[in-house]
Amino acid sequence: MLNIALPAALFISIVKATRKMFAQDIVLTMISLVGVTGLFMLSYYLDKLMFHRSTQEAAICAMIAGSPTIGFLGFAVLDPIYGNNATTNLVIGIVSIVVNAVTIPLGLSLINKGQNALKSKVANKKSNGSTQVEVKLPKKGTSAVTTKKVAVPDDVPVSDEEAKALKEVGIQREIDLVHSEFENRAGKGKAAAKNSTWSSIVDAIKKPVAAAPLIAVILVLIGIRIPTSWAPTFDLIAKANAGVAVLAAGLALSTVKFSIDKEVIWNTFFRLFLTPAIIVLAAYLCGMGSDPTKISMLCLATGLPPAFSGIIISSRYNIYVKEGASSVAVSTVFFAVSCIFWIWLLPIIAGVFH
Repeated sequence: MLNIALPAALFISIVKATRKMFAQDIVLTMISLVGVTGLFMLSYYLDKLMFHRSTQEAAICAMIAGSPTIGFLGFAVLDPIYGNNATTNLVIGIVSIVVNAVTIPLGLSLINKGQNALKSKVANKKSNGSTQVEVKLPKKGTSAVTTKKVAVPDDVPVSDEEAKALKEVGIQREIDLVHSEFENRAGKGKAAAKNSTWSSIVDAIKKPVAAAPLIAVILVLIGIRIPTSWAPTFDLIAKANAGVAVLAAGLALSTVKFSIDKEVIWNTFFRLFLTPAIIVLAAYLCGMGSDPTKISMLCLATGLPPAFSGIIISSRYNIYVKEGASSVAVSTVFFAVSCIFWIWLLPIIAGVFH
């Protein structure tokens, strides 16, 4: 899924664009690029600050709370409201390119950065033949954080007995991270990769899910069009993406206890209300007030439920699964409320600025 269907869906959605699309409305393009990317990073840093998440978990959170599912619901939501016209296609196309070609590779690079940091800790061998990994745990009922050292055997990532014992003291989240790190390392006895931003970016770009949209953007910018006869092939593969994404979200919810906590509520608010509010404000400040319809399209496009790619990557790495799946489920349900809210509010805002 992560290496075939999703890359194919991202690639075919981008190569259909043209250079003229980018130049047609430079203000819209810049607001989408800076706004979506900036809010993605804001979600990442706020999750680390407010909920004491690791780099990997915060990156997955940003891929969910900070990225709209524009590729799956963009046309389904905007076409019935505004019609299938050039402006609608322009807004959906630009936002889709930013989400798929910028935020996904950026999120993967942050995940790799966090993995490399944890691997460097695991590489510090102790005299007793085990590895000490420091994990940060929030204290119950407070916002404070305490640090605990966990011994991980050299030959086995974490034994079932140790995982059970560690779960009893409340650090199953960190055990999942340790499992992920050992499963993704190149092999036993090899030194951990250096924790550098550049190596994290390179590792992310090597993955098909990041390479496909970047290659598509390059082809669009240099003016190379793929033959129309190729499109049905990619479309056929890409169509499996939405179904498998929904299945992955369902499986994730079935394997964890569904819950609505402060973090899930915050992710839902950030995705459905805060993100489009900031985008609308930026659009008016940048002089798009003369075209309130386009602002309305941009608002709904960036205020869609979380991107399914986030939950797919979450399930693949076994990171932020419970919170991510819960956030996707709650946001998808409450989108029915937020969509009506923005459709009602945006004409009022347009009247104020006129």
